[in-house]
Amino acid sequence: MSLSRKRKKELRKLQEQANKLWESQEVLLGQAGDVAREAGRQLGNYNREHVVPAVQGGYQKYAAPYVDKAASTSTRVYNQRVVPAAGAVIGSALSIWDAANDTRDRISKGRGLAQVDMNDFAKRAEKHAKKAQKLLAAKAPAPTVKKQGMSAGGVLALVFGIAAAVGVLYAAWQTLRADDELWVADDPLRAPDA
Repeated sequence: MSLSRKRKKELRKLQEQANKLWESQEVLLGQAGDVAREAGRQLGNYNREHVVPAVQGGYQKYAAPYVDKAASTSTRVYNQRVVPAAGAVIGSALSIWDAANDTRDRISKGRGLAQVDMNDFAKRAEKHAKKAQKLLAAKAPAPTVKKQGMSAGGVLALVFGIAAAVGVLYAAWQTLRADDELWVADDPLRAPDA
């Protein structure tokens, strides 16, 4: 099947129009990339100037008092409850060990079993408990809250910034892909051979 000259001329003209459209689309894509880069830069500036200070202020106002209160409460509980209780348990165990050693020593020397002196037992337990408390307090100081690199406010600001950037890119993508019929295939149209 051969095409007339008129049809070939129309096809060449259509191909030229398609090439011009493709070139304009490439320019448009380049401009859209520039806009997206600038939007990302502006978003970073807005994030640094407005979002981060607002989040940090909110954290300082609302969350920081509770974090500080929790840290002081945990320190107080550790110093006033955990260390004395652990010291008492260790002191009681050591005084029982001492009583057992005394009884074993009495039996080995042939003196037999003796009446257990509860006052002596209590004094030994208290002495061992105080010693254990001092060791525990010195060896394992109260837990402290350490500031780490990024706070909760920084994480929230980062998440909001990424979400906004994704929104801008999605809007640009939707705008550019809305005209599906205007896009031209990668292979240029060829006029059929005559």
